[in-house]
Amino acid sequence: MTNRAVALDRKLFAKVASTGGPRAERVLPCLSEAADHGKVWGMCAALLATSGDRAARRGALRGSGALAIASLLGNTLGKDLTRRRRPDLTGVPRGRRLTRLPHTTSFPSGHAASAAAFAFSRVYTGVHHPSDVLAGVALGVGAAAATCHWWPRTGPDAGEPRERHRVRVPALPGGKGLYVVVNRHSGAGVPGRQSSADRIRALLPRAEILEPGDGQELTDVLRTAARSAEREGGALGVCGGDGTVGAAAVVARARSLPLAVFAGGTHNHFAKDVGVAEFTDTVRAVRNGTAIHADLATASPRITFLNTFSLGAYPELVRLRERWEKRVGKPVASLLALLRVLPAARPFTVTADGRPQRLWLLFAGNGVYEPAGLVPLRRPLLDEGLLDIRTVSAERRLARTRLIAAAALGTLGKSRVYRVRHTRSLTLTPGTDAGSIAYDGEATDAPAELTLGKGSGGIDVYSP
Repeated sequence: MTNRAVALDRKLFAKVASTGGPRAERVLPCLSEAADHGKVWGMCAALLATSGDRAARRGALRGSGALAIASLLGNTLGKDLTRRRRPDLTGVPRGRRLTRLPHTTSFPSGHAASAAAFAFSRVYTGVHHPSDVLAGVALGVGAAAATCHWWPRTGPDAGEPRERHRVRVPALPGGKGLYVVVNRHSGAGVPGRQSSADRIRALLPRAEILEPGDGQELTDVLRTAARSAEREGGALGVCGGDGTVGAAAVVARARSLPLAVFAGGTHNHFAKDVGVAEFTDTVRAVRNGTAIHADLATASPRITFLNTFSLGAYPELVRLRERWEKRVGKPVASLLALLRVLPAARPFTVTADGRPQRLWLLFAGNGVYEPAGLVPLRRPLLDEGLLDIRTVSAERRLARTRLIAAAALGTLGKSRVYRVRHTRSLTLTPGTDAGSIAYDGEATDAPAELTLGKGSGGIDVYSP
């Protein structure tokens, strides 16, 4: 530090040390000692983690990670770079001092780095120079920001969404002209709560609600509803999970009808991407007649998918990730699922666009997903006309180990075993060892040849 900076540092210390009263002399030393080894912030993380709120749990996990990074850098690299004596406490009341302290201090302050990383500031109590604290704050803020490299933010604060292709569809006040097919078997169900059909009736009293009875095929009921909606110039509605919505989308496209999606499944990936995660979102769009256009992807004449298609270990990876993501967040859950699935997985052979390959997994998204790693979270656009192809090669040495290391370090974009590309179509010839295919939560035997692409036209989906 320059002589001028040192002088300013001492002046600030003298100013702070001369302030405060008897209460500060009692409280501040105790508070500072409580911050040792991250105890205060650990308690804050524990309280957030047990709050029952998903956002609070994510904040606790992110904060703990930032705390670990900041403490590691501040207490190892910082101490090695600068060996600095504690401030001169001459003239500072004894009650305001901390005892049992080493003679040297660190620049930057590891305490302040930890505090800033967990959204607090280090309260100066005579243990560090002011510049130690400011440098620690900068280090802590940097550590907190670094967590976004491994754990991208989601939600309304994650950035401005890209402009979507909006279309006008019939506005249906009260739901008049809307025929909604409710799949009672979708989702886990919540005992004691109002059924999905009753909720929709309460929100849209003029809509027609149809529920397949015992022995009735869902597709038959969807076609009946679509014919009625077409006669009235209305719309087809569906309440269920992604598989149910996919079946309804095929019927809606055949009749050129707009589709109203009520998220009634377990995960509702398509509904979330459309922006109708709650029934009230769909109701608002139906009343106002606002919608977006969405592509439908095909894998064969009999397979249409709204979200994803996969070969190999990916379906099991997704299943485990979705089981754990509410507790630890999607990125951490994906890494844990990877550690569970890959050691027991078996590579398979497939010919992709005429090129034979040996893979651990193959993923195809209906549209470009973000981010580009192993955690496809969201689709900004649903009508780009592109497929998002992601593969993990089994042809390189230590491919699984390299993949797990790249996923943990956030360097998948540079990995030679993990590839991402965007294309309009892809022809696949799975080998006999490829096993089954999975699409939108459904599984079936792999045909001899598949051509992934976009079907003729898409659908208009109500979106607020």
